[in-house]
Amino acid sequence: MKKPRVPKQVVGRRELVDFPEFQLWGVEAKVDTGAYTSAIHCSNIHVERLPDGREQLRVLLLDPSHPNFDGTPMEFSDFSLRDIRSSNGEVQERFVIRASLRLFGQDYVTEFSLSDRSDMKYPVLIGRLLLRQARFVVDVSRLNVSYKAGQAAERRAR
Repeated sequence: MKKPRVPKQVVGRRELVDFPEFQLWGVEAKVDTGAYTSAIHCSNIHVERLPDGREQLRVLLLDPSHPNFDGTPMEFSDFSLRDIRSSNGEVQERFVIRASLRLFGQDYVTEFSLSDRSDMKYPVLIGRLLLRQARFVVDVSRLNVSYKAGQAAERRAR
């Protein structure tokens, strides 16, 4: 017996996304069907060994110029190190974490590679893994579909 199909939801080529566990709201993200793994901009990425021998990844999310930047280091005990192919085809070793991203009022837990995206226009990249998991389809002629849907829902609630 076949499972009922969940309808696909449309996202634009760029979206404003939230990271509730990081207290980051309205971060600009580029939707990139050419990227497998999603990515988030980080700096000062390093691993520290704790007194009990465990390793902890410490990073600064976003740049000081970003309105959501507060300079507080983020710490992750659950992370991996993987080879990721960059946009220019070069393979780079990057740390990967699992984090929750909110679109259309729903949280999606997915993998994010941590990299210095300071030379990129958008601090977050949404890749195919999340698009497939969430059953999103991309309409390149649209922008901020999730954010606009949230605003419309707020107006209806008033």
